Amino acid sequence: MKNFLIPTTLEEDTIIAVKSAINQAKNTNCEIILMMVSDAPDSFSASQFLREMRVSLTPNQELVLETCRYMIEHTANCKIKIHNQYGLSSPIFKGIIETFDVKLIILTHSYKQESKRIHQNVMQLAVNQKCSILHLGNEQFKEDFNKALYIENGNANMHVKDVQQYLSANFSFEIVSQTSNFDDNYEEFAPYLSEAISKYNIDLLVETRKGEKIKFKKNKKENINDRLGLPVLSLYEELA
Repeated sequence: MKNFLIPTTLEEDTIIAVKSAINQAKNTNCEIILMMVSDAPDSFSASQFLREMRVSLTPNQELVLETCRYMIEHTANCKIKIHNQYGLSSPIFKGIIETFDVKLIILTHSYKQESKRIHQNVMQLAVNQKCSILHLGNEQFKEDFNKALYIENGNANMHVKDVQQYLSANFSFEIVSQTSNFDDNYEEFAPYLSEAISKYNIDLLVETRKGEKIKFKKNKKENINDRLGLPVLSLYEELA
């Protein structure tokens, strides 16, 4: 059973994330968890605390949620769960991943643009979770991903064959090209990347990551997903 966690503010691309989860399930049983996070109410009154915890959705958010539920109701192998989380820390996030047995976190483009500190914290905490993360692109949604470009981390003790073996066992992607990490000289690598993406019809980038010390910063670092607009599958090295 492959379960998916989708942090969301119920923007329209949440529908795209649910479609992607359904597709990645590959007709096996799965549960899709839509997680909405909010700061914990600052109140000493129990009644006021409960009042402030009530989730109020806009008409557009209601429509997005209704559409997601409709898709799941018409997908026999999938279930949907709405999880409202008030306050978040590293142990709490880890507990959510373990409780729901999450195998893949899906991050939408709109969620990554959220400016509230708690949403930014979600993304920083996600990096240290021992599960894969799919960063959706900002281009038009594609039903399935097939050909991948592997971004090799120079500090990783992994071979491309190990990564492909993991992908074959858990996804349906094939690595058709690879390149070294280019964080420090992206401008120099950009023309070669564009040529490879066009030549091999690449629709997904694959990278590996290690756990890192969490520093909750207001300014987020631009990553490869932001630069190229393509979906990026980030694999935790201990899994791959």
